Amino acid sequence: MDLSPLVEAIGPRTMDCDRAQIARAVAEVERAHVEHADAARDLEALVPCGCLTAALGSWLAADRAPIAPIGDAEGPRLDPGLPPVCDAHVHVFPDRMFAALWSWFERYGWPVRYPLRAPEVVSFLFARGVSRAVLLHYAHKPGLARSMNAFVAELARTDERLVGLATVLPGEPDARGILAEAKAMGLRGVKLHCHVQAFAADEDAAAEVFEAAQALELPVVVHAGREPRSPAYPVDTHAICAAERTERVLSRYPRLRLCVPHFGGDEFEAYERLLERFDNLYLDTTMILGALFGVGVPERLLTMRPDRILYGTDFPNLPYAWDREIKTLSSYGLDDAVLAQILSGTAAELFAK
Repeated sequence: MDLSPLVEAIGPRTMDCDRAQIARAVAEVERAHVEHADAARDLEALVPCGCLTAALGSWLAADRAPIAPIGDAEGPRLDPGLPPVCDAHVHVFPDRMFAALWSWFERYGWPVRYPLRAPEVVSFLFARGVSRAVLLHYAHKPGLARSMNAFVAELARTDERLVGLATVLPGEPDARGILAEAKAMGLRGVKLHCHVQAFAADEDAAAEVFEAAQALELPVVVHAGREPRSPAYPVDTHAICAAERTERVLSRYPRLRLCVPHFGGDEFEAYERLLERFDNLYLDTTMILGALFGVGVPERLLTMRPDRILYGTDFPNLPYAWDREIKTLSSYGLDDAVLAQILSGTAAELFAK
């Protein structure tokens, strides 16, 4: 295969990539985006969709994913000397959706160490000393949100320590009605995922969701950070996600409480500036403390506004020990009040009834 047209089309982004890496990226994109590849008559035609550039430089680039399992030791329980712990980023899905998700992770992300069904996810964490859990999920196509919300609401009713969030697909019919029904079922927030649901936070499709959430006083957890970027997503996440887009949402909806997971992805400094300016912005620690992606932990974000930082893990979709991240957090020697705020205080305030 002659890769010269691709190298010229992508330009500077290939400077640090050898030809074998580019070839692997092309092969991955052709597998992940069959429709794009089939429609393309030459390699240049694949470039505008963003798939190939995503494959060449990201946390889940084609030459890096799937990431190997970590294999670290896990503890039997949380350290009893810790303050109460709320895991504010726990995923639950119906069985078939979980199975499909894990299959995706196995191919494009990492092997999931804890392939547990939704009730088992909850019992696993509580048996190990976690005091509360916030349950997240997301609908990847229209028509799923109502049944998924009912599933999470039913699970949340089984234990008062559970906080269930709703989902809705931006742009789907009756998004406002879906969220109003979800609140009536006892769900206490909304979970969105720009990468999976293929939308930009500041676009018109999301406006109805944010307006409804603000009116209903439901906080929104939205994966609006650029990373982890993967050629297996239906969009180039660096094209649709940016701190500037989050800033527009915060400005347009000043009463909307917005939480961006993973410390905002890879734009730590930009989100630090936003955190200084906007009282309605929250960030969570999910997976950054696990040192999986080779990026440093932005420790200043932990201490500058602990009342806006939530501890979360992404359990059960992890390639390492369930307690890896809390061990890291505990090792920083944070002030007792700061640690307590991050581990449970902020989540309790954000998702209060």
